[in-house]
Amino acid sequence: MSGIAPELVRFTVNGRPVAVDGSGDVPLLAVLRGELGLTGSRFGCGLEQCGACTVLVDDEPVYACSRPAWSVADRSVTTIEHAAHDPVLAALRAAFITEQAGQCGYCLSGIVMSARVLLVREPCPDRAAVVAALDRHLCRCGAHNRIIRAVQRAAANLAAGEVT
Repeated sequence: MSGIAPELVRFTVNGRPVAVDGSGDVPLLAVLRGELGLTGSRFGCGLEQCGACTVLVDDEPVYACSRPAWSVADRSVTTIEHAAHDPVLAALRAAFITEQAGQCGYCLSGIVMSARVLLVREPCPDRAAVVAALDRHLCRCGAHNRIIRAVQRAAANLAAGEVT
């Protein structure tokens, strides 16, 4: 034992307060997946190039693979697991299923989180706005057109009041 006490980092995840060991530069993604069991966010590249690890910190999309856990102290983190409690995430989930927008699904949690931010800020985005919002995400399956359609379908369903 090193004799150094762990540094507790307190923040909120999906509306629930947590306190985790944030000593050193342990990535937020490792804390979410390993300590908190929230495995919806994925490790893709570790270089902020693919977006598979994207979560929301104070409603802003961030790469959890490279962000140290200590950097979210006293902040709010939202992961894909919050979809059951968020009407925008629920609408996105339904639209992605309807459009069959996921093949392997590895990248989708990050894409959906960025799409959520877009739909909150711009409830009726055109194709160009969706493409721009998702530009930082890499989908190797080539489902880009279906993903774009799914985001636009979710926007239309939300506008029509069709929230599940």
